[in-house]
Amino acid sequence: MSMKMKELPELERPYEKLEIYGEKALSDAELLAIIIKTGTKEETAVQLAQRLLRLNNTTAENLNYLNTLTIPELMQLKGIGKVKAIQLKAIGEIAVRMFKTSNYKKMIIKYPRDLAKILMSGLSLKKEEVVIVAVLNNKNELLKLEDVANGTINFVNIPMKDILYEPIRMKAPKFILVHNHPSGEPKPSKEDIVYTQCLYKTAELMGLEMIDHIIIGNMKYTSIFTEITSKTNEEDVDSKT
Repeated sequence: MSMKMKELPELERPYEKLEIYGEKALSDAELLAIIIKTGTKEETAVQLAQRLLRLNNTTAENLNYLNTLTIPELMQLKGIGKVKAIQLKAIGEIAVRMFKTSNYKKMIIKYPRDLAKILMSGLSLKKEEVVIVAVLNNKNELLKLEDVANGTINFVNIPMKDILYEPIRMKAPKFILVHNHPSGEPKPSKEDIVYTQCLYKTAELMGLEMIDHIIIGNMKYTSIFTEITSKTNEEDVDSKT
């Protein structure tokens, strides 16, 4: 029979450990155990949390994969009933909302990585394509992150007017387009590049400056503008040789 939580030494119990040493001293399993609260007859809440962590079949070395699990999928794990599954989904959504737009307003976006860092956790393991427009002012301060599309759609089928609507409405001079690849690979397709080039020209006609188009994969990203520039430079070198 496995040792129960109350039988563990006091400083090995998640609640007591957090109170004495602080939350950063706890492992992922111990933090999850606090949410799960109780284990089963065979294992402690920490052991149950460890089994939950083993459900990660992605390459991500963090807890983001938990947000991709549905309530029925969580309930397939022995010891996780409907209430615990709902609690886990709720805490995951709280974590996402803590990083919503309001926390980043007026943040200066100097490089693509600045915006990628903001959106990476929320978009990395999404199972559907999500398209976001980051609206900027003349100082490259982030004014708003606007969700343009969220669902199982093909990104290149989104009307350009839907992407440009918010920057125009806000009378903002600049914007950055962001979308994710559910496959986890952020390398742009030919369609992504062609669409980006067309959108850039259309925005220019509307008096808007498109700063970049970022694609987010599984905890990594690609700047399409950087890709296009690199490809152009390679072609220039080839033409001179």
